[in-house]
Amino acid sequence: MAHFSGEDEVMLQAMLRQLFQSVKEKITGAPSLECAEEILLHLEETDENFHNYEFVKYLRQHICNSLGSMIEEEMEKWTSDQNQDEESGYDTVVQHVTKRIQESKEYKEMMHSLKNIMMVVVESMINKFEEDEMRSQERQKKIQKEKSNSYCTDNCSDSDSSFNQSYKFCQGKLQLILDQLDPGQPKGVRYEALQTLCSAPPSDVLNCENWTTLCEKLIACLSDPDPVFSDRILKFYAQTFTLSPLHMTKEIYTSLAKYLKLHFLSRENHIPTLSTGVDTSNPNVICLLKKVRLLNEYQKEAPSFWIRHPEKYMEEIVENTLSLLSVKHDQSHLVTQKILDPIYFFALVDTKAVWFKKWMHASYSRTTVLRLLEKKYKSLITTAVQQCVQYFELCEAMKAGEILGHSKHCGSKQKTFYYSGQELQYIYFIHSLCLLGRLLIYTQGRRLFPIKLKNRKDLVSLTDLLVLFTQLIYYSPSCPKMTSAAHLDNYSPASMVTEVLRILCDQKECAMECLYNNTVIEALLQPIHNLMKGTKGAPNCSETALIHIADILARIASVEEGLTLLLYGENMNSSEEKSPTGAHIIAQFSKKLLDEDISIFSGSEMLPVVKGAFISVCRQIYGTCEGLQVLIPYCLHESIAKAWKKTSLLSERIPTPVKGLDSVSSVNQESQNIMAWEENLLDDLLNFAATPKGLLFLQRTGAINECVTFMFNRYAKKLQISRHKKFGYGVLVTQVASTAAGAIALQSSGFINALITELWANLECGRDDVRVTHPRSTPVDPIDRSCQKSFLGLVNLLPYPAVYLVGNQDLPNKAEYSLREVPTCVIDIIDRLIILNSEAKIRSLFNYEQSHIFGLRNFIIDGLSVERNHVLVRINFIGGPMERILPPRVLEKGDDPYPWPMFSSYPLPDCYLSEVTRNADLKQDNDLGKLLLCFKMSDKQTEWIENCRRQFCKMMKAKPDIISGSTLLELLEKFVLHLSENLSECYFPSVEYTATDANVKNESLSSVQQLGIKMTVRYGKFLNLLKDSAENDLTLILKHCERFLKQQQAPVKSSLLCLQGTYAGHDWFVSSLFMIMLGDKEKTLRFLQQFSRLLTSAFLWLPRLHISRYLATDTLESGIHPVYFCSTHYIEMLLKVEVPLVFSAFHMSGFAPSQICLQWITQCFWNYLDWIEICHYIATCVFLGPDYQVYICIAIFKHLQQDILQHTQTQDLQVFLKEEALHGFRVSDYFEYMEILEQNYRTVVLRDMRNVRVQST
Repeated sequence: MAHFSGEDEVMLQAMLRQLFQSVKEKITGAPSLECAEEILLHLEETDENFHNYEFVKYLRQHICNSLGSMIEEEMEKWTSDQNQDEESGYDTVVQHVTKRIQESKEYKEMMHSLKNIMMVVVESMINKFEEDEMRSQERQKKIQKEKSNSYCTDNCSDSDSSFNQSYKFCQGKLQLILDQLDPGQPKGVRYEALQTLCSAPPSDVLNCENWTTLCEKLIACLSDPDPVFSDRILKFYAQTFTLSPLHMTKEIYTSLAKYLKLHFLSRENHIPTLSTGVDTSNPNVICLLKKVRLLNEYQKEAPSFWIRHPEKYMEEIVENTLSLLSVKHDQSHLVTQKILDPIYFFALVDTKAVWFKKWMHASYSRTTVLRLLEKKYKSLITTAVQQCVQYFELCEAMKAGEILGHSKHCGSKQKTFYYSGQELQYIYFIHSLCLLGRLLIYTQGRRLFPIKLKNRKDLVSLTDLLVLFTQLIYYSPSCPKMTSAAHLDNYSPASMVTEVLRILCDQKECAMECLYNNTVIEALLQPIHNLMKGTKGAPNCSETALIHIADILARIASVEEGLTLLLYGENMNSSEEKSPTGAHIIAQFSKKLLDEDISIFSGSEMLPVVKGAFISVCRQIYGTCEGLQVLIPYCLHESIAKAWKKTSLLSERIPTPVKGLDSVSSVNQESQNIMAWEENLLDDLLNFAATPKGLLFLQRTGAINECVTFMFNRYAKKLQISRHKKFGYGVLVTQVASTAAGAIALQSSGFINALITELWANLECGRDDVRVTHPRSTPVDPIDRSCQKSFLGLVNLLPYPAVYLVGNQDLPNKAEYSLREVPTCVIDIIDRLIILNSEAKIRSLFNYEQSHIFGLRNFIIDGLSVERNHVLVRINFIGGPMERILPPRVLEKGDDPYPWPMFSSYPLPDCYLSEVTRNADLKQDNDLGKLLLCFKMSDKQTEWIENCRRQFCKMMKAKPDIISGSTLLELLEKFVLHLSENLSECYFPSVEYTATDANVKNESLSSVQQLGIKMTVRYGKFLNLLKDSAENDLTLILKHCERFLKQQQAPVKSSLLCLQGTYAGHDWFVSSLFMIMLGDKEKTLRFLQQFSRLLTSAFLWLPRLHISRYLATDTLESGIHPVYFCSTHYIEMLLKVEVPLVFSAFHMSGFAPSQICLQWITQCFWNYLDWIEICHYIATCVFLGPDYQVYICIAIFKHLQQDILQHTQTQDLQVFLKEEALHGFRVSDYFEYMEILEQNYRTVVLRDMRNVRVQST
């Protein structure tokens, strides 16, 4: 401050003048002082010359002199302190240094000094400005005195008048402009007055007292025939819209809207008629369209800011708009002489009614619009509906070719300056269509219906309107095939209607009210009906129209409510005989298309697209369990597979293009089309794998390997699975991995290899984008987040069939492993991460502890010993949730973090054995006596069986614990004996078996069976059910079972390991039965022979139907058990209805309910349920029927609902279901619920179970 001289002051004043002169236009154009300040504050962002201004350079130098050294010191200090942090970027340094500088004493002193300097400079400039202003006013008075009886504005003056500099727009000047704008004034005077008005600040103009009078003058000026004068008026309006706040622009908008309303109502103005059309080269039409466009542009911009202002401003704008658009002329009796209403011109400038879309977007404005439409301007909606009806009647009355002859709306985008009456009608129709489509989205908009139309007795309901829209798709003219899609601009009738219907489909509530009813579905399916029946006189539905219809049907089928409507119609429970539902018609039509059984499209280039569109609809249907059940009779999988094989052969025959020949491009295009169609068909086949039974059909086609390879290629490219699918590939992969053939396909496609490579990279290699100097944080979660996805992927991919097929081989156990040697298969992962039995394996791991614990299962806080202990106890002791105690995987808090003994040799420490009651036969009470007595009665067989079932249900509800031990043994023996003697209850024929123990003694069992025998005996001894000699007896029983079942097996040629020899795995049902029979070999064998005749044996005793001659050949060769394609299929189907949240949770987790249910059923719920519940599961299915297997699984999911939802959120649902026992579940607790399921579903489920022998299609 001490060095600030007078010369410095003069220099700074010059610098500021230069700055203000440069930004003069920006500041003077600002509507308020606050806006001007904002412009200056953001000058660096908007002015490219900002850093060239002398004042900016002065400030930069001043900061450098005052703070430069301090800034450098702070930067050096920060750099030295943070040299270890590799992630600290330039922005971080700048933020830190800036904060330190702003908090410093030097900075505050500099700012204080700079403020003092600038105050002196600015004060001096203000004083000088006031002197200049006084001189300017005196000069102005002299100029006014020189001119008599008039006022003059000297626009050439450089005196910086207050008017030109936007300081104040005085009343006198406004009155002067009002006088000069009078129509009686000379043209030049009026033009000059208008120029002055345009250069004035709009805020000053609108705030003047004479604004009302000026508004009237402006409205009068808008009618001036001079186009130049009219353009200047519009410029003023546009400038006001751009620069003024809403309460000012509202006044201008209102005046313009009122002017247009008067203009259209005035008989003096020559408004074009429909017969004359609109010539856009006509000056009057040009002028009118400019005014309409200006109003429309403001309509589209207003919603972005009117919520910040009082509602009355918005209401006034809306009301003036609707009032204008509702203007109607007195029409003559001839439509062609109709004078065009304002809505026609709005449709010309905004064909798709974008303004209405924006007004309806926010509730703030939508409420007002709908209220006014309902109370005062419903005629606007009525005329829109009327326009759609008229266009449809025109399409209906005329042939497509004739319409195309008179209309150009489907033609190319050729420049034209004339719109015929028919084109105007079409443009208005498109505007009406878009307006109505937007209106129907909202509940209040739909409440405006029904609508009463002129010359129509009946009211137009919502359904009538949707039927009309649907009919427009196939009645309206098609565009010429030579017209490219790029030139259509999406204005063809079918495209526009389809777009509206798509939007309605995406709004669930709207779709349910508008689309999901039989009338609309029948309208959509009408052209398909006509094509299949060859109806004469029906509209000639084009391929494009069919594609649009299929698109809408696919969207309907992708939603649960829409799918139900297509499958069963509106009255799904009605017993009345009705015509086929939508799903049947779509399937029939699709099959005819695939089989090329419809001659009308023969040879059409669009035929593959039409086929693909309708198969896409079918895919939405057969991708669900209930949908597949409905479509089974049509054998779509066979038709699609046949078309794929045909297309695959065609793709192989395409000649290689030769360079230089004209045919190259055509060959390439043909090749691309065929390849695209081939991939589309593979995708359609792949989607059969979404359900268990669908996967059976897919394997029968013989295309499962190609489908899985196709899926892997899309997965590797990160492509979406399907446009209507909400989740990814997880469910499909899980379903495929649940079968033997599917597991082989996954392995051969590279899917498993890719997953293992990704897992190894996450565990051992780390991320490429992390520098070596930045250490990786130690994982503290059970599974490190970087490996979570890979871990769950392996869990999904490796259920028992997959592990048996791809992992049934010896470990490599190499003497040395290279650090660069990456595992490529499951056996490699087991060798490298799980069975670390050599120093070579340990040395080959970079992250030994983390990788090995991951291999065992997951990561815990302590070392490997705790995890090993948990795994060893889990795999060596069988038991339900109340029968065994598993050591925790994490350390406990306190002085003794791990009080559990290590299990390294037999016997298992007693602390892991639960003190449950073991084989405690309860005393026989009266109810049990009645139940046993019931089994001794000699009534008619059928009555006796039903009576036994009733008594069993009664006991299960009242005293379920009684049904166990010797009581259960006696009940099962007698009941199965009676059933096997009743031919009506027998499903399989009787088989004579005469082998003795000596005959089977020398036969061998698999290592899996032998291990299962040891585990069974250990479990049975723990429960006091078996003795030490039980191992030999169980071994003989399993050998007899293999011999007995082998008599009923059929020879099969297959590369699947599971079909080569005996059943792959241990027979857990026989082991369970052996324990129920208390280790009695003879009783067990006798029971199994009798039980093998019953249908229930096919679903409880899985080896019963292993390569059985009772299965259809194609089912046999697929290697898929009926438990999978029948039981788990219905479990998924019922789960979707009964426990929808759980069903959705499975899909969100990328996991299929069928896989975990197959695991439960295969191992007879061992380790998942306590022994008494396993007994109740078997007894319930034996007494009440095999369909109870389905109902029990549904009851389990219902019981686990909260746990499943919780683990879906934590993204470990698969791990939870596979590892955790079913805590708290008791079969008896859900008996009443299962009886309800039986009443609702037995007819369907049991019928399908009875058809397992004839499932061939």
